Amino acid sequence: MRRQDTERIVRQRWVHSHEEDTDKEMVFRLADFQFPPSRGRRSFELKPDGNLVEGRIGPADRPLETQGTWELDDDDRLVLRPEASETPHIMQIASVDEDRLVIEK
Repeated sequence: MRRQDTERIVRQRWVHSHEEDTDKEMVFRLADFQFPPSRGRRSFELKPDGNLVEGRIGPADRPLETQGTWELDDDDRLVLRPEASETPHIMQIASVDEDRLVIEK
């Protein structure tokens, strides 16, 4: 897939579909996917302007959102930079299509 297509597709809100994970890959689905019940799910929204909204399970199982920035590097890696005090997360894309994003573990 061309880089431009990958970048266009990833500019959405992705939610971890841990039920679909394998030993080597993590699967993310679009936020409107019909997920089975879960105590909480990690998510991230990649906005077209380079801003990031990252969601995770906070204290007492309540959702916690942080802000940051993101970019897609030349090697099809997503680089998520949450708040300045945190280390960037680098996610190698294994595959992506219109409704499914697969990341190498």
